[in-house]
Amino acid sequence: MKTCLVLETGVTPYQQALEWQERLVAARRAGLTGDLLILLEHPPVFTFGRKGGRENLLVPEQELRLKGVETFSVNRGGDVTFHGPGQLVGYPVIDLKEHRTDIHWYIKMLEEVLIRVAGEYGLPAARYCGYTGVWVEGMKLASIGVAVRGWVTMHGFAINVANDLQYFKMINPCGLKNVAMASLSGLLGRKVSVSEVSEKVKSRFAEVFQFRIIPAEMDQLLKRFA
Repeated sequence: MKTCLVLETGVTPYQQALEWQERLVAARRAGLTGDLLILLEHPPVFTFGRKGGRENLLVPEQELRLKGVETFSVNRGGDVTFHGPGQLVGYPVIDLKEHRTDIHWYIKMLEEVLIRVAGEYGLPAARYCGYTGVWVEGMKLASIGVAVRGWVTMHGFAINVANDLQYFKMINPCGLKNVAMASLSGLLGRKVSVSEVSEKVKSRFAEVFQFRIIPAEMDQLLKRFA
């Protein structure tokens, strides 16, 4: 069974996580490391994918800056989305040549991971025809946006756990107008912790991609490529 290093870094600035991904993707492409999964939370940030989507930001960027909310344009697929505390974000860095060189398959596998996580809470999560992500009764619970370099993946998924959903009212999430967003805590009517969901994501990620999970530390891993 293949192994996957899992790096859990807590609340991490978006720029820092982006720099880590750049380094780890390069290392993975060079064969200096195996497959990886970064799990973390971000301070409030809006990110724009390759579709641009500035028209789907519904408030002035100056207003966001005053609120301490950052914005980034990145190379993932998709439109605009929000990340913030209480939302679990996952960045897999895996070589699809060792799995299946099919981006659509990869996205469906990420959706499957999150569908199974929601299922552990008794929620009827599913795909929504024509749209990427995971939905529960017409509300969007998780978003996915990926990029691939030489068949090595970066960016990934975000599942709303206990985050402030009001931020999503500042955008058309993923370019979708009038979409209702949901969180695990809101759907269940009780507080769910990110750490609890992280454990379930690790388990289901290993199950779907047939990995053996190995915990690792980011600092120690990066020293190998210094």
